[in-house]
Amino acid sequence: MWLSGATLGLLLVGLVTVLLWLYDNLKSLVQIVTSVLAPYFVPAENKPLAERFGKWAVITGSTDGIGKQYAFQLAARGLNIVLISRTAEKLMAVAAEIEQRHQVKTKWIAADFGQGRPVFEKIRQELAGVPVGILVNNVGTNVDFPDDLDQVSEEKLWDIININIGAATMLTRMVLPEMKQRRQGAIVNISSGSELQPLPYMTVYAASKAYIHNFTLAMQYELEPFGITCQLVSPLFVTTKMNNFSTTVMEGGLFIPDAESYAKSAVFTLGKSKQTTGYWTHGIQYCFMQLAPEWVRIIIGGIMNKRFRKEYYHSQRQVQSSTAKVE
Repeated sequence: MWLSGATLGLLLVGLVTVLLWLYDNLKSLVQIVTSVLAPYFVPAENKPLAERFGKWAVITGSTDGIGKQYAFQLAARGLNIVLISRTAEKLMAVAAEIEQRHQVKTKWIAADFGQGRPVFEKIRQELAGVPVGILVNNVGTNVDFPDDLDQVSEEKLWDIININIGAATMLTRMVLPEMKQRRQGAIVNISSGSELQPLPYMTVYAASKAYIHNFTLAMQYELEPFGITCQLVSPLFVTTKMNNFSTTVMEGGLFIPDAESYAKSAVFTLGKSKQTTGYWTHGIQYCFMQLAPEWVRIIIGGIMNKRFRKEYYHSQRQVQSSTAKVE
């Protein structure tokens, strides 16, 4: 018996809805596969990064963790590197190591994004004459350990807002005029898996990453007509000092890579994927997280952060006990 037109129409709408739902929830995995296969089907995406985007890369928060490893990975691909971070001594050391290992040019800028608006004029002056091809907005900060909002200092909260939100917004705005003029360039915004839901006991941090998520996807639409790539990278746990409140996270493992392994994988996706977790096991985790309703993710996040807070207090007691014994 033939289906009526109305029934067939409803079936088609249902099928399209299911397919879109599946893509939206599985795209973190789909995009990792796409990154691997794209060079075979789109030869232009196999061009060297320096040729495709430009010869200079700017990386913020580049003396530790993911940012530092991004700098090394991009230098290994022949890009000259501008390092931006707070401490001049660390910047000089990383710059010297990059030049020694990869024979590229480096420049460093000591800047504390926690200072807010005044710091950007200095950066603007330092970047004058540098044709920025890739901007990696990596710099970020978090609470020292998961805690109630009213227990976090005002200074720390302002740091999270100024650093996590202000730096990416204003630096992107700073480099765009020249990128648009050249019709070439890439903006890489490092977000976090915490962008997926409100996160109790890391409320402001997770909210700042939701901002980066929305900011980046909006910029993708704005910049596409200019041929500029705007990539959202959303890592889950990586063994960096930002997570040292948890001994469990810092032990690492299959689902918790070190910063070097993570950055190597994430840089590979640049120019191939607009939105990625950056690492294959993170893609799997992100996929399953999306399948759960938001309210479930909020509860799980709250339970997880309570556990991390206990780990932090336990480690602090151990440190204090060890110090007392030495004294």
